[in-house]
Amino acid sequence: MRKRTALPLLALSFASFVTLCALRGAPMADLLVYRAEGAAVARGTDLYGFTVTEWRLPATYPPFAAILFVPAAWLPVPALKAAFLAGNASLLAVFVALSARLASRPLPLPLLCSATAVALWLEPVFQTLLFGQVNLAVACLALWDLTRPPGARAKGLALGVTAGIKLTPAVFVAYLLLRGRTREAATAAAGFGATAALGAALLPSASADFWTRRLYETGRVGKAWIVDNQSLRGLVARALGDPAPGLAWALPAVLVAAAGLALAARARRDSHGILLTAFTALLICPVSWTHHWVWCVPLLAVLLAEGRTRTAALVAVVFTARTMWLVPHEGALDLELPWWQQPLAAAYPLLALGLPLAYDSVTSRRPVAPTERPAEPA
Repeated sequence: MRKRTALPLLALSFASFVTLCALRGAPMADLLVYRAEGAAVARGTDLYGFTVTEWRLPATYPPFAAILFVPAAWLPVPALKAAFLAGNASLLAVFVALSARLASRPLPLPLLCSATAVALWLEPVFQTLLFGQVNLAVACLALWDLTRPPGARAKGLALGVTAGIKLTPAVFVAYLLLRGRTREAATAAAGFGATAALGAALLPSASADFWTRRLYETGRVGKAWIVDNQSLRGLVARALGDPAPGLAWALPAVLVAAAGLALAARARRDSHGILLTAFTALLICPVSWTHHWVWCVPLLAVLLAEGRTRTAALVAVVFTARTMWLVPHEGALDLELPWWQQPLAAAYPLLALGLPLAYDSVTSRRPVAPTERPAEPA
């Protein structure tokens, strides 16, 4: 696509999004939580004792993340929303470029603009911008580090810092270990430890509260059985009509974790291993809101680069159809869905469970060494 066509397309896409946000009065609720966390750190008040917005949302991230949110408390809310929207728009372009790097298919500027314009309307990306979330920042930092050349200085450090902001990326440390990249895994673990140590040094009380208590209060994040939650736990809870499925989801989660990481360790290409690890983490996490699934962007990039256009088209449909919002989900209706609505309410985890089938030969008899170049796709 030519530059004179791509740039107007990108401008039109974001203008349409901003107009839609203005019409809907997007509250960017998660952004307001971040702002409140930064204010609590700046004022020395209880970090995990407040709730904000009409939904009474609490702080759920580690103390290190709250320290990073302090500048958010310095801006008026309208200016903060505008800054976050512009920042997330820029991060989306970076994420698309990193996804292309993961797929070993660098994009020229016109194609990058076009891909960014289209990616904005993927439901996880759309929701990330709508809520003022940090998903794109976290995913960019993790993917940038994971796609750096083998032997790059401090490779793994950014991944560890990412895990210190939002714990889920820590699963990549296990992936690195299983791939035999012990130095990177150790660096990532050290980076994560440094974030925890900094949080403990600056916010000792909040750190003790988080690591000994708040971390294990999964209900604090929200109701795990609602359609917003696209993890295995949400799928099982809705299928059984039980808000607390217990072992009925915990045991499958353990099996999925073991199988997913085993496949990732044996993947022929690093791109396959990284994607399998990311989607395994989203499946086994107690709560994976729809906007956490921004990893659909690199998935689409890899599928398209490998010529799997039909699979890519299916993935694109799943992540744009918004089927979970089409089923009844007011009050406790999420737990009363008939069998035929269950797949619509759990589109993302069902797709992720079938992800290994997207590759003809996703595994090989031995893992690819860090210095090996992956084979070109057939």
